Amino acid sequence: MKIVVQRVKRASVTVNNSITGKINHGLLLLVGIHESDSKKEIEWCCRKISKLRIFEDNEGKMNRSVQDVEGGILVVSQFTLYGDTKKGTRPSFIEAAKPDIAEPLYDYMVERFKQITDLNIEEGEFGAMMDVEMINDGPVTIIVEK
Repeated sequence: MKIVVQRVKRASVTVNNSITGKINHGLLLLVGIHESDSKKEIEWCCRKISKLRIFEDNEGKMNRSVQDVEGGILVVSQFTLYGDTKKGTRPSFIEAAKPDIAEPLYDYMVERFKQITDLNIEEGEFGAMMDVEMINDGPVTIIVEK
């Protein structure tokens, strides 16, 4: 599993001119699911990200989590995170999980965040062509891999 975590002032996802998910202050997660991933990796990532201290405290140090700041989480599937560019000029996505494996895991991730936090959890639309807009806060971008 590979997740790009971006601390944002706001973020939204639009599919066919309709907003499917929108948050203010919080985290935008671009989620790539590997062909060997399971619920075990989802559990680990949800716990890690919900407690990841990348928001500033009163002294300006990154010492607070998205839960501490009562932010939102916007989860967006992105198989292209597994694009391998070692050979040639066209990325290979062979390591990305196929939709029949990835979609249930993606849905499970969204549900786990809702179960383990009291935060506003929003999402994109799995497999859709999406327009993702965000204002990166910092900028702060972290890559979480499991």
